[in-house]
Amino acid sequence: DKIRINPGNIGSEDRVKAVADICKQKGLPIRIGVNSGSLEKHILEKYGSPTPEAMVESALYHASLLEKFDFDDIVISIKSSNVNTMIKAYELAAEKCNYPLHLGVTEAGTERMGIIKSAVGIGSLLTHGIGDTIRVSLTDDPVKEVYAAQDILKAIGLKTDCPYLVSCPTCGRTRIDLVGLAKQVEERLRDCKKPITVAVMGCIVNGPGEAKEADIGVAGGDGCGLIFKKGEILRKVPENELLDELMKEIDKL
Repeated sequence: DKIRINPGNIGSEDRVKAVADICKQKGLPIRIGVNSGSLEKHILEKYGSPTPEAMVESALYHASLLEKFDFDDIVISIKSSNVNTMIKAYELAAEKCNYPLHLGVTEAGTERMGIIKSAVGIGSLLTHGIGDTIRVSLTDDPVKEVYAAQDILKAIGLKTDCPYLVSCPTCGRTRIDLVGLAKQVEERLRDCKKPITVAVMGCIVNGPGEAKEADIGVAGGDGCGLIFKKGEILRKVPENELLDELMKEIDKL
């Protein structure tokens, strides 16, 4: 939990000190939040537009106001709706200070594009060791933001207390409803906490081989499918039983 303020917007220094003192007393960190629409006039005039350099300078300016009153329990957020600007701003901030960084693409949009922009921006920074907390912003149900954030962490290996689903694209060899099956498996695994890799493959020609590293998986046939474990075929089952049979094997793991 943090208090989210920009000290420079509070007013006189005694007001900044009052906030810093009470936060220190309560053990509450302060998150300084800067975005392209909140830059100070003098910084905006200096850079001409909300560049990454301008946003970082603004964030460090606000941090200096707290440091003046011996407060350094600070988290910095420098969000932009432009993914490239966001990435460059956080890279620059990581070079210039040691404060924890809260990552996010602000005003990212509706679910589909918002998740894509967030995954690119947040994910690329995390893979380079930049970032300590994250927020996915979507114009949608906030619960979807949480799922998206978890999926980003899962995709880059930072969240491992859950299944990792691999599934192939459809091709001419596919003889089952692969798309429907993969979606059903994904939904059934949503609350699973096992750190396993589950494969949903479209054919028995390549499926078990390509996904031989998976802990458990299914490979579709013509109205049927194979259940396999670490590349070894366990049994053949009718298509309408594939999902339930797969879940039974997952329960055994």
